[in-house]
Formats: sequence, C-alpha cells, structure tokens
Amino acid sequence: MPSLTIYEKPTCTTCREVHKVLTESGVDFSAVNYYVEPLSKSKLKELLTKMGMPAAALLRQKEEIYKKLKLSEKKLTEEQVLDYMIKYPDLIQRPIAEKGAKAILARPAEKIKELL
Repeated sequence: MPSLTIYEKPTCTTCREVHKVLTESGVDFSAVNYYVEPLSKSKLKELLTKMGMPAAALLRQKEEIYKKLKLSEKKLTEEQVLDYMIKYPDLIQRPIAEKGAKAILARPAEKIKELL
C-alpha cells in the first residue's frame, strides 16, 4: 500500500501537476477523489491537525459557493467551517498530500517534494 495519499479533484490543474511530479519521480501513491469518496469530518480534522492549520485557512475563498453562501460575512466556528467543507467540497483547497504523521497543502505543485 502506498504511504503517500493525495486528496484531490482530478480535473484540478494543480492536482494534475502533482500527479505528474509524483509519476515522473517514480513515487508510489494513491489518489482519493474526494468528490467520489467524500472526506469524513474526522478525516478532515486529522488532515488539518497534520498540516497544523485551522479549517478557515483551507477554505477556497474565490469559489462561487463561498461567495454565494456569504461566508466572508459570517463569524464561523471551526466546526461550522468543517461542516461547510463537508457539504460543499469545492470549498476545500487542493490537493492535500498525506504521508504518515505529516500532511501538506500541495500548492503550488512543487510543494509535494517536501513529502518525498
């Protein structure tokens, strides 16, 4: 089983770039399309803990749904941010790379090298 997991949206340009870097480096990895296999709230919390960031830092603020929900105007708790990200996966920055006890937001794609 690969020790590196990428949580992604396959149509995302940065996600495809990370795939290319890993493939060209000969790295064995697994990819999880979180639109097909949604992240659980506990898994999202675990990834955030491994990244050392609050949920709000993982929000995609330029997404249409972010604007539509007027999230910038709301004072949200950590739990509420997580609930929004679970309900609307477009709100999650991507790709997230996880290896053992560490996870990173692989933006830009070259950041993936931090886990190799």
